[in-house]
Amino acid sequence: MRKKFIINLIFLLFLNLLVKPFWIFGVERSVQNIVGASEFGFYFSLLNFSLLLNIILDFGITNFNNRNISQNCNILSKHVSNIVSLKFILAIVYAVLTIAAALIIGYDSRQISILAMLIFNQFLLSFILYLRSNLSGLQLFKTDSVISVLDRFLMIILCSVLIWGNVSGKSLKIEWFVLIQTFSYLLTAIVAFILVISKTTFFKINFDLRFFRVFLRKSYPYALLILLMAFYNRIDSVMLERLLPDGKEQAGIYAQAFRILEAGSMFPYLFSILLLPMFAKMLKKRQNIEELAKLSFILVIVPGILIMNICHFFNEEIMTLMYWEHVDSSALTLSFLMTGFLGICTTYIFGTLLTSNGNMKQLNIMAAFGMLLNIILNFILIPQFEVVGSAIASMITQVLTGLSQLFIATKIFKFKINYKLIVSITVFIAISILLTAFISSLSYNWIILVFVALLSSLLLAFATGLFKVKAILNVIRERDEE
Repeated sequence: MRKKFIINLIFLLFLNLLVKPFWIFGVERSVQNIVGASEFGFYFSLLNFSLLLNIILDFGITNFNNRNISQNCNILSKHVSNIVSLKFILAIVYAVLTIAAALIIGYDSRQISILAMLIFNQFLLSFILYLRSNLSGLQLFKTDSVISVLDRFLMIILCSVLIWGNVSGKSLKIEWFVLIQTFSYLLTAIVAFILVISKTTFFKINFDLRFFRVFLRKSYPYALLILLMAFYNRIDSVMLERLLPDGKEQAGIYAQAFRILEAGSMFPYLFSILLLPMFAKMLKKRQNIEELAKLSFILVIVPGILIMNICHFFNEEIMTLMYWEHVDSSALTLSFLMTGFLGICTTYIFGTLLTSNGNMKQLNIMAAFGMLLNIILNFILIPQFEVVGSAIASMITQVLTGLSQLFIATKIFKFKINYKLIVSITVFIAISILLTAFISSLSYNWIILVFVALLSSLLLAFATGLFKVKAILNVIRERDEE
């Protein structure tokens, strides 16, 4: 299973590294530079607002379905026929409640119109994720990997024509950016739907109320978890926009730094896509998951530490390279956000393991604590420190929730405390920080220094025993255990 994990991970990383960095750092960054921090912050806060109630669209269906299909492939046809109709019902409820909430907090007509487009986009994205959960549940990881980048690939083509092709003869509007996303999501959803239907023995739209009740009763703990996590992951920019007089601009500054965090988070997220069905299948067969959990954690946390160090010691250089304004504020914001990135890496491994085992009560208690902590910290820190205060709140929340999930997983699965691994990680963190700090102080081109720091820290990972040549070769030679 470890060999299968590594092979599919490499393929998934390859596709995503081809497409998503260019989308984030090429297209999306260019859009923000063209429209300005205030206008992009206007869009960014609406996007995050649309995500707060996004769980109504999914209601835990995606994660529950992924786990269910990976353990019982024969139920695919029945589930797809019922869940597709359920998704449309949930979409209507989500749209009504989100618009109602927007009217209550005082959004104006332009905000409501863009929010309506974003609501439709969220439905399409949720539908794509549900369809992909069937593909990964069937262990069709390569097909799922292609679908995972198709929407961004289409957006890159269309946005590139609009930004650099100068086809309209007019300045870029944020509404055009949103409509391009709509078209790309719609086409991707159609392709994914055709692929899933081809794997079923039958398909018909079925409004089975009894099925809906039973399914939602089983999936609601997953829904609650996603809702709570959405609040402590996405409410920062909404609170910035609402609490400060220049809230739109502050949300735009936050978006500049958050874009780096979002790009970095793509890496551990890809691990979770593969690990959820793998963990679920191994747990059903009562196979030992400790080695796979350890391997995946090391493969995530070491690059996570490298990324954190680079974003801290070269924060101003990175922001100057990417943006035309608000470099100082966004650079400091980036340092705090990327410290919290280590918590995100931990969450994507051990949170995924706990989800695949059905430990939803423990995860929901943890997430509720994270949500309350994040909201309280934002209320305290935003008025005093503005965008930096929100980044500090995020950092504290992510680190504590990540450590909580590591502790819960260790206790539930009775993992042996690996003191050697703890010492190796601690030594690696300490020396890599000092090493990157020293390299960043040298008088050379900063891009060259970044590569030197990355290479030095990678060699350090081998020196401290985190990466082992023999272990890597063993995984390559390992016979698949399916």
